[in-house]
Amino acid sequence: MTNSALRPTRRNALGMIGATIVLPQIAQAATTQSIEGAAFGTTWQLVASHHDDLERLRADIDALFAIIDQQMSPWRSDSDISRFNTMGAGRHRADPEMILVTTAALDLAKASHGAFDPTVGPLVARWGFGPILGSPTADWRGLSVGSGDIGKTHDDLTLDLCGIAKGRALDLAVDLVKARGVDNFLFDVGGELKAVGQHPAGRSFQVAVQHPAAGQPAPATLKLADGMAVATSGLRTQSYELADNTYGHIIDPRTRAPAKSHLLSVTVMGRDAMIADGWATALFAAGLSSGPDLAQSKNIDAFFLTGEGAGISSVRTGAIEGALL
Repeated sequence: MTNSALRPTRRNALGMIGATIVLPQIAQAATTQSIEGAAFGTTWQLVASHHDDLERLRADIDALFAIIDQQMSPWRSDSDISRFNTMGAGRHRADPEMILVTTAALDLAKASHGAFDPTVGPLVARWGFGPILGSPTADWRGLSVGSGDIGKTHDDLTLDLCGIAKGRALDLAVDLVKARGVDNFLFDVGGELKAVGQHPAGRSFQVAVQHPAAGQPAPATLKLADGMAVATSGLRTQSYELADNTYGHIIDPRTRAPAKSHLLSVTVMGRDAMIADGWATALFAAGLSSGPDLAQSKNIDAFFLTGEGAGISSVRTGAIEGALL
């Protein structure tokens, strides 16, 4: 684990943004093309060589994301997860995809010692960030997964997969694009990215970690090798200020309140976007006091940003150092 002071420069901003992604340089490059759309209350973008016919993929991508939204969106009253949340205690039949993602969420809750908790939905709503009603007491151990069902121990226990489902959507979208014969591309879903192959220029795709403060140059740039994904959690995209305090959407289950430490963002890199997504959430919730140690103990490739204004510093764990440019 390393701790390093950062001195952001405009050179660091080359590439693409990693916390709230925009793809200006690469999408406009003569050797690339892109298509984009909307899903999950955010946007998606696929960037590949100008030789590939990407438009033929749009309908399939939109259809895939529509299925995932129908399964896991808590903002839809008719979604599978919303119906589960209104059911009483007991075991309830579930789609295999819901079971897979819920299993991953519970495994992550155990591995992170509860820093990631898929039952915090009502607390997220209480702090103004979500629609889930139910027990304000987070209790991930009250959920269980069977071969064809998901169980809960009491009536008002709820399931929230928002901290991991977007990463799963990215993994599935990447698999879809690969199956359609595209070999070199970068896929972005709401600020989470996964690379396949290489940039048309013959190098790895590069992404820039966005500075937590608006208008500041990126503090770091990462190269994404073939098959690598990156996800970031932080305060910039979903937060509000009240009485000189900043409140974000990531809940610390220990305090039942928005995670509050000197952390500004956490970026996690890995081969599975779903797991990177979940660990970014877990490590931000764990905070600066225990997040880096947790990441180190689990061999997570993570990049923690901390500080104020332009004077920020970083803590790096795992193999993230080798991915920095």
